[in-house]
Amino acid sequence: EYNKGFNYFSGVTDNEIARFQKEAMTGHRPTWKMGANAGARSAPDFAQARSGRAGYHNRMRDPFNLFNDPRDHGAPRERKTKPLETKALETLGLDAKATGKDIKARYKELVKLHHPDANGGDRGSEDRFRDVLQAYRVLKQAGLC
Repeated sequence: EYNKGFNYFSGVTDNEIARFQKEAMTGHRPTWKMGANAGARSAPDFAQARSGRAGYHNRMRDPFNLFNDPRDHGAPRERKTKPLETKALETLGLDAKATGKDIKARYKELVKLHHPDANGGDRGSEDRFRDVLQAYRVLKQAGLC
């Protein structure tokens, strides 16, 4: 009887209601991507997009700038490679700034060049072929390509 006539969503647009319902699925908590290097990516600022009861996050003040992320999100991050990955990149003749497409293209090029069928059984080329395969496997497992 007390709240029978109360409408929580009165004066709220349809988009805000839809956003509130979507956020209600996770209990109005932010969610992050899962998987390899998920922690390296920063989560978006969900407080700016909150609606309904969760909107109190928008009103929270931070006079000492304690909660702002000091990292610069505009600049691309330098990829740090492990020693094994660096060696694999050197085997392919690439540097640490190589993209996944660069790695795949170089791998295909070297495989065609050093494949045993293309070299008539040359042992040196066969060893190089194995090195290229191993290097690509390492880079693929590291998620670089």
